Amino acid sequence: MNPAIKLVAVPEKPEAVEVRCAVRFPLSLPVRVITAKGEYDATTENISASGLLFRSKEDLGIDSSVEFLLKMPASIIGADHDVTLRCFGRVVRSYEGPQEFHAAAVIDDYLFSQ
Repeated sequence: MNPAIKLVAVPEKPEAVEVRCAVRFPLSLPVRVITAKGEYDATTENISASGLLFRSKEDLGIDSSVEFLLKMPASIIGADHDVTLRCFGRVVRSYEGPQEFHAAAVIDDYLFSQ
C-alpha cells in the first residue's frame, strides 16, 4: 500500500450538516395557515426570506401546499404602518412537539398588501 494514502474510518451515521440560504429572525407572530384541508391559526418561531418555522395544533404533513397570512408590525420592519404578507409555499419538515406540531415551510412566492 502506498504510505501517502491514509485510511480514515467513516462513521456509520455521519452528522447532518444544516445549510441555510437566508438569515432567520426569531419572531413570534400570529399567522393564518390555509391548506386544502382547512384554515388554522399558528404562531411563528422564526422567519427568513425563504421560509418560516411555526407551531400549530394541526399536523399539516410534509409536502402540503400552504398559504400564509402574516401581519408584519410596522415597528419590526421599519415602516409607517403594518404590512400583511401573503405567502405561498410548502411544508418541508414537520414534527410533533410536547404540546403542538411544528412545521417548516419554504416560501415559493409572496404578495404584500396593507
